[in-house]
Amino acid sequence: MQKTTEKHLMVFSGRAHPELAEEVAELLGTELVPTEARDFANGETYVRYAESVRGCDAFVLQSHTAPINSWIMEQLIMVDALKRASAKRITVVMPFWGYSRQDKKHRGREPISARLIADLFKTAGADRIITVDLHADQLQGFFDGPVDHLMALPLLTDYIKQKYGDQDLAVVSPDAGRIKVAEKWAAKLGDVPLAFIHKTRRTDVANEVVANRVVGEVSGKICVLTDDMIDTAGTIVKAAEAIMKDGAAGVVIAATHAILSDPAVDRLKNCSAVEVVITNTLPVPEEKQFDKLTTLSIAPLVARAIREVFTDGSVTSMFDGQA
Repeated sequence: MQKTTEKHLMVFSGRAHPELAEEVAELLGTELVPTEARDFANGETYVRYAESVRGCDAFVLQSHTAPINSWIMEQLIMVDALKRASAKRITVVMPFWGYSRQDKKHRGREPISARLIADLFKTAGADRIITVDLHADQLQGFFDGPVDHLMALPLLTDYIKQKYGDQDLAVVSPDAGRIKVAEKWAAKLGDVPLAFIHKTRRTDVANEVVANRVVGEVSGKICVLTDDMIDTAGTIVKAAEAIMKDGAAGVVIAATHAILSDPAVDRLKNCSAVEVVITNTLPVPEEKQFDKLTTLSIAPLVARAIREVFTDGSVTSMFDGQA
């Protein structure tokens, strides 16, 4: 009897964002594994794969979008099915880490839900996680195994440089806590000036900012207002208005994860920003698209990371040692 050492890559997709998974699979030169997934009358999820997965290197892609609890549960069930079907290694690909904003206790008797998500996937049978632009770097330590933290920074900054590189730019962080990320943006855009928004957030009301004040020089500049995600867009729109009030020539909003919970689209359409640049880590349905929204595909980045993991290469090398 001969033992084969040939590795077998298989890519699986949940139902949350199949378009992204199909694009990733195409870039990898493979096809998504046929999967039967359905919901029972009481809301329970059922998953079964149409072909053998024994001994494979499995990559399970699911975007944690609304309804977020349903799609997280579906991905957990997919991982469990792979584990019980004897997949050799299971990598969870979550372009957006659900519950990532609940990464610490702000007040007593609160959960750390981001850690719970990591524990759930480990219990289900995941060996590794691939994710994009975490809300907080500490999330990498929540999972008991390798976490490949991909960055959309090169994708977004290349677009900004191509379209606005001939103008007087500045980078603005939406709050003091994300200045380190904004510094990377400023360096990538050619060591442009940096500013940030001083804000006060209410701890008793979700998604509400009390005050904005620009710290730094933005007058006469095209300001690139960066953040990792846009949810209801309240924070980012108030920041854009504060920047324009301080004399900026224009504002370009750039973010990786477009959650776009209501009333985000109305706020963004009617705000003073000239363009809103996002990636497709989360699906943006047709009814949430608008004229000044530009969506860049994260699929090449995810596909390359999957290839590096599958071939036991270096994901860090993708970012010149920055990952």
